[in-house]
Amino acid sequence: MDAKSQTARSPRPQKPNYKHIHRFPLPLSVHPLPPLIPHNPLSIISVLLSYLTCLISPPRHEIYSAYFDSATSSVHVTDEKAIRALWEMGFFGKGSLSRSEPSWLEREKKRRGLLGETTSEEATGKRRVERREWKLERARKEREAIIQRLKEEAAARGGVIPQPDTAAEPMPENGITNGSADGSLDKDVSASQAEVVEETQPERIVAQEVDVHATNGSVDKSSPNGTKTVRFSPIVEEKKFISDSEITTPVPEPATSRQDTIEESLINQEHLQLSNEEAFFLVYGLGVLRVFDDTGKPIQPAASLLRLFCQHSYFPPRDPTTNVEPDDPFMLSYVVYHHFRSLGWVVRSGVKFGVDYLLYNRGPVFAHAEYAVVILPSYEHPYWAAMQEQRDRISQRQARSWWWLHCVNRVQAQVKKTLVLCFVDIPPPSTSLATISSQQDIESFLRRYKVREMTIRRWVPNRSRD
Repeated sequence: MDAKSQTARSPRPQKPNYKHIHRFPLPLSVHPLPPLIPHNPLSIISVLLSYLTCLISPPRHEIYSAYFDSATSSVHVTDEKAIRALWEMGFFGKGSLSRSEPSWLEREKKRRGLLGETTSEEATGKRRVERREWKLERARKEREAIIQRLKEEAAARGGVIPQPDTAAEPMPENGITNGSADGSLDKDVSASQAEVVEETQPERIVAQEVDVHATNGSVDKSSPNGTKTVRFSPIVEEKKFISDSEITTPVPEPATSRQDTIEESLINQEHLQLSNEEAFFLVYGLGVLRVFDDTGKPIQPAASLLRLFCQHSYFPPRDPTTNVEPDDPFMLSYVVYHHFRSLGWVVRSGVKFGVDYLLYNRGPVFAHAEYAVVILPSYEHPYWAAMQEQRDRISQRQARSWWWLHCVNRVQAQVKKTLVLCFVDIPPPSTSLATISSQQDIESFLRRYKVREMTIRRWVPNRSRD
């Protein structure tokens, strides 16, 4: 049976119901109203009943806890319930021991044999193995077709009718031949040869040890084949591995008690790591998070948390008495994050693609990101062009080259994402963050920023001829 038929018969593991798991876009408890149909008077009654239900039993507004780590300048969530809620409702943060979703505990249970289900990482590995076997099978068939066509052409030139080659060299089950149609088969052949060398390597090492250290053994150099023959000493001959020895026989243990013991000793060592922009959006925008400092005191109000994040937007962190500038890196990144989150996008970090943010339509478990966002400060206000010192500072902050833009756009085109240049208009420094103390002050301060978007696509002659 070839590899393709084996992979075709093996069913893929059933995926989780992501539509049900991530049915809430944000970690908020809402009370949806039924639709109001003007020509149907019964719909008015259903709306009134919904209002009465909301007044009698209002939705519970739960607030999660997190703490700010000054060493890493990030916010951490350690409560398992809060971790699952923030990830499942809005895809906030990432696992500290995972690529994205906090799944270290599930992967550890699977590795120890305590969990029968497969994790997302294992499912990805199986798909890669199946894809590799399918490519090997395709290369084998292509090679057989090429050989058959060459035989037919040679027979046509010689005037001989080609017969089906029944005595041809049989192909191995894994699709590997002495020759290869592509580079992948050559690598597999070399890998199999390396395994043969590794299997024979211990015998060579033992032979060398006997040649040097054995006293009762000798080497016969005059063999008929012209090769060396080794006669091992009785000491070396006794050192053989016995497969049915007592050491190799596993001792049966009660599986149930061992599994219960491992589950009790297994502690979840992973926490959810939030970026400063995500944490402030949950605190200020949604009001579902409370952040504590290193001493365990809550950081309140939201203006204090805003000043703390602006202080840690530089490395090393700035002095708390330093005045915050309007083009602070945290202010620019949060304005853009709040802008796209308000539009319904799932905003994730884009550091792996060389951009600031990635925009997902529904979330990373449903589809890949559609847009890659790069934040660019814009100094359009006349205040920034009044003095030469400010103009020099602006030119330094806006220093970008066409080579940089070409590199970023090329990377996004390779991963099939649309590049979005997000320009943030910087207001003049009229209001200081030190004077902001309430929620309304933060709102009026953020309203002074304006966001402009421009999408860029790489023009490829082969794909953009029309």
